[in-house]
Amino acid sequence: MQWKCKSWLCVLLALLAVPLIVAQKIGDPYKILGIHRRATLPEIRKAYRQLAKEWHPDKNEDPNAESRFVEIKQAYELLSDTERRQAYDLYGITNEDNHMYKQRHDYSQYARFSNDPFEEFFGTHFRTQDQDITLFHKLSVTSRHFENNIVEKSIHTPAIVLFYTDWCFDCVRSASAWRRLVDALQPLGVTLATVHAGHEASLARRMGVHGVPCLTLVLDKHVYIYKEGLSSMPKILEFMRWKFPYKLVHSINNGNVEAFVSDFEDNKVKALIFEERQTIRLRYLIAAYHYRDRVAFGFVDMTARDASNVTARYKVQRQTDTMVLLKEDSEEPVATVSTTEIPTQTLHQLIEPNQMLMLPRLSSQSVLEMVCPVEWRSARRRLCCVLVVDPATPAGVNARAALRALAARPAPDRLHYAYVYAHAQPAFLHALAHGSGSDSSEMEHRVVIIWRRESSRIQYEWLNETWPVCGHQHCVNGEYPVDPTLKDEFIKYQERLNETKRALEQLIKRLLKPTEVLAYEAQVQELVDEASLVGVGAWAARAREWAERALLALRTQHALSAASVLATCALVLAAGYLMAYLIRVEEESVRRQKEERRKQSLNGKKNNNEPQPEMRLHELRAEKYNGLVRLLKPGCRTIVLLVDMQSRVQLLSKFHKIVWPYRKNKSLLFAYLMVERNIEWFRRVLQLSLGGGELRVNARNCVGTVLALNPHRKYFCIYHAKHPEGTKPHKRMSRMTRSLGGAGEGADPEAGAFIGFHTEPDSSSDEVNDPPVLLQENLLDGLENWLDRLFEGSTHRYYVNYWPDMTTK
Repeated sequence: MQWKCKSWLCVLLALLAVPLIVAQKIGDPYKILGIHRRATLPEIRKAYRQLAKEWHPDKNEDPNAESRFVEIKQAYELLSDTERRQAYDLYGITNEDNHMYKQRHDYSQYARFSNDPFEEFFGTHFRTQDQDITLFHKLSVTSRHFENNIVEKSIHTPAIVLFYTDWCFDCVRSASAWRRLVDALQPLGVTLATVHAGHEASLARRMGVHGVPCLTLVLDKHVYIYKEGLSSMPKILEFMRWKFPYKLVHSINNGNVEAFVSDFEDNKVKALIFEERQTIRLRYLIAAYHYRDRVAFGFVDMTARDASNVTARYKVQRQTDTMVLLKEDSEEPVATVSTTEIPTQTLHQLIEPNQMLMLPRLSSQSVLEMVCPVEWRSARRRLCCVLVVDPATPAGVNARAALRALAARPAPDRLHYAYVYAHAQPAFLHALAHGSGSDSSEMEHRVVIIWRRESSRIQYEWLNETWPVCGHQHCVNGEYPVDPTLKDEFIKYQERLNETKRALEQLIKRLLKPTEVLAYEAQVQELVDEASLVGVGAWAARAREWAERALLALRTQHALSAASVLATCALVLAAGYLMAYLIRVEEESVRRQKEERRKQSLNGKKNNNEPQPEMRLHELRAEKYNGLVRLLKPGCRTIVLLVDMQSRVQLLSKFHKIVWPYRKNKSLLFAYLMVERNIEWFRRVLQLSLGGGELRVNARNCVGTVLALNPHRKYFCIYHAKHPEGTKPHKRMSRMTRSLGGAGEGADPEAGAFIGFHTEPDSSSDEVNDPPVLLQENLLDGLENWLDRLFEGSTHRYYVNYWPDMTTK
């Protein structure tokens, strides 16, 4: 089938299809960037930078480069946003306008109105200048901005972030303090922002914010919560000082100034701050933090006695703040500024163009980015002349000095000199050697010209001549030696050095031409950061830092709080030790007493005053009813003896003797019941076990009865001297059984077989002789045999539906 349409109809269909194409969702962003789903934010940025440089329409001639570049950018924007990335991972949402996507709060509305919610609610008279929270709204940021900008930039720029809400009276009271803090810290280069804790609740939870207002310090991607009030600005500034890296600024005096300004192994420019005060100003401390990777700062207290030589050496005037920048030539500063308080903008303008040494070392990837930036266009290619040296030999030191002298001379703008340690960057040098077919072990004192077309791919060419080597100091100084034996060596070294310099200048001049092509190409990895500590070294540095911080705190205003904490810890430890000592003494005393009693028992000497081991006999009453019956654990039983006031002493003594062998059985409890007070409970138990028939119980005849209660399974076993269990029933017993159990069909013949419980006499029954009378001392004669049958399980069990209440009389 062939489709035909008029020209105007085709144009209309095309116009209608454009929005659909634009609104089409992007593909899998992880596949577009070539990363795994667990990639971190730095990995996402790295992949985006590489792909963006590769597919940029100005650099890539592929016809699909523009659409590919847009796709890469959209994938990066999605994955760099935490909320959008989570929405894609959970629901596959790639379009931010999707109805399932969470809408952000519109912060742009805040700055449009001069009033605040308190003014609308209470009236205009409520709002004053000190209680104006409009500044909170103007500085408010979203969680995305907080994570992608504030946290990322905190590596070089500290940030103060305040969490607040609209209807918060404490926030209103802190508004004036926050305004003063903004006015004081913003000119110093500190980022100040606010976050609405109600609109960004997830961010507040992640940061550990439990209440508002809450002030936080974001420093080097770490968030520190300030736990005191906002009214005291000195405390906030002291909190900031304490969180800065330890020894960010070195204290300089006459004794250590030479070691500080002449040691460039850290690959940093030196900056000396002179002030007439004991502590460095916060503005200079923040500048030192911003440039800490490239500049080492030192502080000189001009009021100290041991700093007079340093002040005179650099001709610093009193009553002014001075900053001196020094490079390899420590005698002549490269820049100096002196004023009452050096503005932050002036500090940046002075340090920014002078943050690299005359001959820097390629000690990290960041140094490589600054010395050898990426430039893909041949007409504007930037070259790096790199010398490979060994720092352990004097020849390496002299070679660096000679190359530094060459770097100090005027050179083309697109050329930089540097050097690299062979032992510190083995992967980088191995890539260069492999790309040119050279031996990596024979690269010392060789010079390579590098052009970085891409971040991970370079073009380079080796200088044919090896950099000349001389082990004497006069070779470095360039002075003619007085010793005649060294003249020939000095002359030969100078000739070789001049020839090498001419060859290097010619090579550089040729390679700067746009039409020239460098001989070799290689894929290189990122340089190792030589200043970073890993493993045991990092832990040792952290322990040393905290130890020195503790000692420093003892000499400052923190001494009182630190002493208080130490005294509290010492008091707690002393109290714990004293309690442990007393417990140990008591245990020793008890042990000695036991040992003495054991010896006396072995010798047959019985002490009447010594307490004998006893078995507890509990009285079953209302107060102990739950513990002995209702709440007893499964598998446990309670053996109960029924006594009255007359038989209590005699029967309990005999009962105690009979059950004594079972005292170690932890599943048994032994008790006695006073029938005068609790006969009604006993009658109710019997009534429930016999089916609910009416009983008249004679309390006197119940004496000597033993009940074995199983509360969990709701049954009991009963012992009585006249109980028919195990023997042939007496005729009178049979009559009572029929009377209590009922004469009806299906009645239980054992239901009334309890001797001693009287009912109404049966006039139709035959007269029989009464059994012999039992004496009180003979009521428990058969208890031992009954206990044996009880634990064998051969006794009869009487079940109840529930255990009745025991009332208190």
